[in-house]
Amino acid sequence: MVGVPNVEIIGDGAPGPFLGPMDLNPDSLRYILGLKLRSYRQERGWGLKDVAKATGMSVSYLSEIEKGRKYPKPDKIHQLAQALEVPFETLMSPRLDDELRPVRELFNSTFLQEFPFHLFGIEPEALVGLVTEVPSKAGALLSTVLEIGRTYGVRVEHLLFAALRSYQQLNDNYFEDIEDAAAELLRERGWSDRHWIGEEELRELLESEHGIEVDDQTLLQEPDLSSLRSVWIDGPRPRLLINGRLIPSQRAFALGRELGYLRLGLSERSRTSTYINVESFDQVIHDFKAAYFSGALLIQRDLLSLEMEAFFRRDRWAPREFLGLLRRFRTTPETFFYRLSQLLPSRFGLDTMFFVRFANRTGSNHFDLTKILNMSRLPIPLGIEPNERYCRRWSGLQMLKGLAMQQAGGATRNEPGVGIQRSTFGATPSSDEGEFLTFTLTRPLVLSDDESTSVNLSFLVSDQLMRKVRFWDDPAIPTSEVGITCERCGIHECLERAAAPVYFGARQRQKRQEAALADLLRRQRRA
Repeated sequence: MVGVPNVEIIGDGAPGPFLGPMDLNPDSLRYILGLKLRSYRQERGWGLKDVAKATGMSVSYLSEIEKGRKYPKPDKIHQLAQALEVPFETLMSPRLDDELRPVRELFNSTFLQEFPFHLFGIEPEALVGLVTEVPSKAGALLSTVLEIGRTYGVRVEHLLFAALRSYQQLNDNYFEDIEDAAAELLRERGWSDRHWIGEEELRELLESEHGIEVDDQTLLQEPDLSSLRSVWIDGPRPRLLINGRLIPSQRAFALGRELGYLRLGLSERSRTSTYINVESFDQVIHDFKAAYFSGALLIQRDLLSLEMEAFFRRDRWAPREFLGLLRRFRTTPETFFYRLSQLLPSRFGLDTMFFVRFANRTGSNHFDLTKILNMSRLPIPLGIEPNERYCRRWSGLQMLKGLAMQQAGGATRNEPGVGIQRSTFGATPSSDEGEFLTFTLTRPLVLSDDESTSVNLSFLVSDQLMRKVRFWDDPAIPTSEVGITCERCGIHECLERAAAPVYFGARQRQKRQEAALADLLRRQRRA
């Protein structure tokens, strides 16, 4: 980062809000100076060559200033002010006109500072360059975006998580470097040929070789933290607090994640397993990488690939054998499905898929979408209002309803429920997306007595899937016409409907109006 001199900010009498030195960061000063330089230059009808001739500075150096990449020394700013015939204080001041207030907000926003542009091959300065091309129009655009963000409560962390999902999609959710790091540790410990690693071995590795104390009792005494799986505490002897109510496979995952931070050299991280506060994208991406490492450590890519290849060669869908895979790797449904979402696109070519997790409380007809990775064109959950009802025809929601009824009757389940479904979309905006094969696992949550969850992994029934998954057309697999939400679904006589198709109806009325208007215009032209 280019340094910015400590200068006294002096008002120039121009209209617009004022920011004092304590309100600014160095990037903001660079961007604002670049914006002003471009604006005053264009007012005079000058190109960069004209400014270069008047100041003796190079065109490339002036271009770097305008893009916010460099901040010149005061003597050079004085030269620029003289050449452009504006007061020195005007160029130095962070004031901007009212019409550019949104641009100033962008320059000084946490979004510009924290959003991971580099993941997508973009430098923040490139965005600034676009904004400063036509600053007044950019101000109007940014004002609109900011208003939308305020209306819908969009915060920086929402954008950071969206960036992470996009990053996963760009890489087919497969990261070779993390896979290799996990494989290296497995070889070092002689674990490469094992389907599972015990929590005791991982705990011993953390405690004896890394000096981390593992404590599974303290969180049991903290009622307000009872929903957290783990808490990290720094110190001369760092401590990992693990919720003692977790099952062994969940404790193993928490331990594997700590090894991920260590082996991958990830310093910035969250303290808790579930986010309470999001501080930066580095925190988000480091947490993701550590969790990915844990999954790769506990479910080895080569072993899982061989197991799935053999399972997919079956002529018929075999639910017991599918559960057998889960038992063989001694893992949770979510970890198993998420691991499949990492390997099946890259190793089997099944790259049009989506992973969703739903949660439901016993006695409630409301289902929360709690996790998603969408590598398809389906609008899940894009374009959906927060209170819409997800289609009850999906196998995951049907199985959750059945599990809730069992729990209400006092029944308990020792192993997850397993299901499969072939789904085609009804009269919805997604009707042209084709058919999906969906695998589902459901179970009660360990840390919530009255809540259950279903994890669902859906793949487009493509030529590639037909070649790889021999049982895809097994007659025993139930088929269903589904929608995204009840409000957007036009399936008639749906017995599972939980809400009226209000958005679908509105869209149909709009189509009729458009057709009627087109017909009226045709008749009027002929008259």
